[in-house]
Amino acid sequence: MIKCITFDLDDTLWAVDPVIVEANNTLYQWLSEHAAAFVKCYQLNDFDHLKQRALETFPDISHSVTLIRLKQLEIGLLAAGYTEAQAVALAHQAFEVFIEARNQVELFEHARAMLEKLKAKGYLIGALSNGNADVNRVGLGDIFDFALNADGVGKEKPHPLMFERMLHQQQLRAEQVIHIGDNPHHDIFGAKNAGLWTVWVNLDQRAWPDIEPADRAVTCLKDIPDNVAQIAAISHHRATL
Repeated sequence: MIKCITFDLDDTLWAVDPVIVEANNTLYQWLSEHAAAFVKCYQLNDFDHLKQRALETFPDISHSVTLIRLKQLEIGLLAAGYTEAQAVALAHQAFEVFIEARNQVELFEHARAMLEKLKAKGYLIGALSNGNADVNRVGLGDIFDFALNADGVGKEKPHPLMFERMLHQQQLRAEQVIHIGDNPHHDIFGAKNAGLWTVWVNLDQRAWPDIEPADRAVTCLKDIPDNVAQIAAISHHRATL
């Protein structure tokens, strides 16, 4: 019996690239007003270079987009001449500006109606994300019952830890959960490897890679409830001890 539906967030419920572009623009504008020495040294397109430096310097934070963002800011601020204390303080202030803009998302068509329909059917609704979007800040806190991300778990999908943590916290068995996401490797491979049912969100109608396919696939979010119902109808055939 299916009891829970979990969702990836970025590029499953909204397009993330335009959100990050706008958030970076907002961040850079804030830095130009509060950290002038930084913008004298770095252009907007230098964020990628600073990200690489952060990953090279702190490889153990590769799972956390939040820590990566903080460290890239600290590295740039230090190089621009700020003291360590100033760099840390400014980085945290700048990050708060960034994360506020990063949560200003535009839901895909049918996203909220689809989620409300699943919620009304009594399913537990959860988020499993490698990113740092916040379901409350994006306006979906009334629908989601819980949310986990790679920053809090310590590993990013497809590593099984996030799926295992969710099952343990919600006291569920793998065959009672359907995971829905856009990424064949992170979402579908990861969830199937953990024993969950899967639905691939393929809004761009991409070709499926050479890995085991999802249990279902949709090209429009409004089709998710019907596919969930199809899986629910056969879910009693799968059981784990």
